[in-house]
Amino acid sequence: MAKPMDYASAGVDIDLEGSAVASLIASLGRSVRPAGTPGAPVDLPGGFGGLIEFGDNLLALATDGVGSKLQIASMLNQWGGVGIDCMAMNVNDLLCVGAEPIAFVDYVAVPKPDPETHAALGASLAEACRLARVTLAGGETASLPGIVTELDLSGTALGYVKKGEAITGENLQEGDVLIGLPSSGIHSNGYSLVRRIIEHSNYDYTSEAPFDASGIGREILRFAGNENQKITLGEIFLNPTRIYCDPVVDLIHQAQEKIDFSIEDLRAICHVTGGGLSNLLRLHDKLGWHIGSPLSVHPEFSWLQEIGGVETREMYRTFNMGIGIILAVSAQKAELICKWLQEKMSGVEIIGTVVENGHKVTHAIEGVEFTHY
Repeated sequence: MAKPMDYASAGVDIDLEGSAVASLIASLGRSVRPAGTPGAPVDLPGGFGGLIEFGDNLLALATDGVGSKLQIASMLNQWGGVGIDCMAMNVNDLLCVGAEPIAFVDYVAVPKPDPETHAALGASLAEACRLARVTLAGGETASLPGIVTELDLSGTALGYVKKGEAITGENLQEGDVLIGLPSSGIHSNGYSLVRRIIEHSNYDYTSEAPFDASGIGREILRFAGNENQKITLGEIFLNPTRIYCDPVVDLIHQAQEKIDFSIEDLRAICHVTGGGLSNLLRLHDKLGWHIGSPLSVHPEFSWLQEIGGVETREMYRTFNMGIGIILAVSAQKAELICKWLQEKMSGVEIIGTVVENGHKVTHAIEGVEFTHY
């Protein structure tokens, strides 16, 4: 391709989006709920989920959608993974504050209802609830002809954490160790760029994948009828976002009794979503992060970069590049915690450290550096 592609030229300007969100937040007033009463806000600057007071516990809330990945699902009429995507984008955020997800509600907007599509969505959401160990407590389906042109899916997750046990990042210190949990693929961010690259290539979503996606510690959700055929690009790009409740919830609530560490050893948790590794900057306003031994990059990322001519830094700014969750833990307990996680999930490794190099993310690859989210 003559001109390298990036996320902004595909229609999503991360910096502009960040400015818009900051403007929105600045215009919001404080809660009318007084401190110490149920529903009063708990300050968590940069947090992935919102916390509110509720007796001896804190309730955690997160809301998000699947995004333009749905356009590929609509094009192929394949909805088996999108309910999992929607669940994952929400419950994974709750894990980042140490909360255990317990319930979920979904919102589906369509130009016209279709019973077959809704049945497929229901099955996908049911599987998502099983994987996340949550109750589907309700939802809403809206038919909005003239407002929406194709199906949109979003949701909200509810979780809880005991007071005093929230994971906020405030105890982070230089020398803490970063543990990476592998992603299952592209997850649910960066699809405007994915779609633009495919549109300008000689491939489509039914094409056989021109790279080997097997043998890398993940399963690809196959489309019905494709099980005995080679994996397609559509199956790789629609592979659902990994839900990390297992093992992260068990690490928080059970592993402390089995191995010698405390909740204070879990300093911070980062969900690597839109903005890639720059999400780490949300966890502390002064410390830095160095990724010295990154996890393996899934082959679809390398392929997209090559055929789209995408710069390396832009890839790490847009996509998860193989890392779905990052845990910052105390150096003294890092090997112990990493070993426990490795027994629960293939591909978990120590990937870096917390450093005092200024408020920035640095990487083993020269030029991959971020100073703002």
